[in-house]
Amino acid sequence: MDLGIAGKRALVCASSKGLGLGCAEALAEAGVNLVMNARGEEALVQAAQEIRDSYGVEVVTIAADVATADGQAKLLEAAAGVDILVNNAGGPPPGLWSDWERDDFIKALDANMLAPIALMKALLPGMMERGWGRVVNITSQSVKAPIAVLGLSNSARAGLTGYVAGTSRQVAGSGVSINNLLPGIHATDRAVSLDTGVMNQQGISMEEAKAQRAATIPAGRYGTRGEFGAACAFLCSQHAGFIIGQNILLDGGSTNSTL
Repeated sequence: MDLGIAGKRALVCASSKGLGLGCAEALAEAGVNLVMNARGEEALVQAAQEIRDSYGVEVVTIAADVATADGQAKLLEAAAGVDILVNNAGGPPPGLWSDWERDDFIKALDANMLAPIALMKALLPGMMERGWGRVVNITSQSVKAPIAVLGLSNSARAGLTGYVAGTSRQVAGSGVSINNLLPGIHATDRAVSLDTGVMNQQGISMEEAKAQRAATIPAGRYGTRGEFGAACAFLCSQHAGFIIGQNILLDGGSTNSTL
């Protein structure tokens, strides 16, 4: 399927690896020129060059922490006038409800709620003026069904979800669609981190920890960055203009709900 977005520009946050990289790759395959961001410059530069070599698109790299005002300023300078925004940031660490203090919540909010809101506020006006734009926020399945040990993530991402629910309907008439992708477990560094925690807590091997988690997923496996990226690229395509303010699960069926 021709996604109809060749030649457009996209800012993809946290895209040197994992789900963000999957989104960058899928957009590049569709002919989209990229502004890629990550905190680690070495991995970012390598990922960007691989995308240039594979797809022949223009790629600008900005090594910065999107959770900071300085990082956001650098990104917005490079990404002025983009047609597509993919918000993404690493999730906060797991723990118990009694572990977290105010500063922990502020860090989670900065990365997983306030940063994507700041980028949307800055870039939406230009998209609306041009009459076309796409925003995809990578959140989590936890906004549909909270995960007890991820209370920081539950809280911050739920806040972003509420913001998008209202904002998406205010900008849709200007040709801009905003939606959220809710990943379950995918084969990324985040899964490795969570499985390592289970391994250490239960005294089992990494293979056993992974198999234990995979058994809870109806699909029987972890997702891949490629299939996640393809879903993101579709939401950024010309075909997705009537999809507004939705929260789309990509979790292999692990969230047990009717709606």
